[in-house]
Amino acid sequence: MLKFVIVGIGGALGAICRYGISLIPVKYSFPVLTLVINFLGSTLIGFIIGLSLAANLSANTLLFWKTGVCGGFTTFSAFSAEAWQLFQNGKIWQGGLYVVLSVGLCLAGVAMGQSLGRIMVRQ
Repeated sequence: MLKFVIVGIGGALGAICRYGISLIPVKYSFPVLTLVINFLGSTLIGFIIGLSLAANLSANTLLFWKTGVCGGFTTFSAFSAEAWQLFQNGKIWQGGLYVVLSVGLCLAGVAMGQSLGRIMVRQ
């Protein structure tokens, strides 16, 4: 049960940070703030992974930061870390396939979900 609380508190903090950044007034039609959030989340999870390799961080600390804070801030950070790990382990094809499938399937998922939502509203 403690692990759920740890992830929940971290997730809440990550979500609050994401929302705070989304309030920054931007005059671009390009989703620059989402790009910034994804970059920051990916940088943070990379930093945490680096720390965990250099220092003995507890499992609860990793849960709080990686799953909680980074997950609440952006799940793109987890995707990026997993893809990078595949590339670092020499699994270039698997890493490339993961990137292509993740982006392609998630775009398809958005399109399908949007269509389903429209159909549900019409009924």
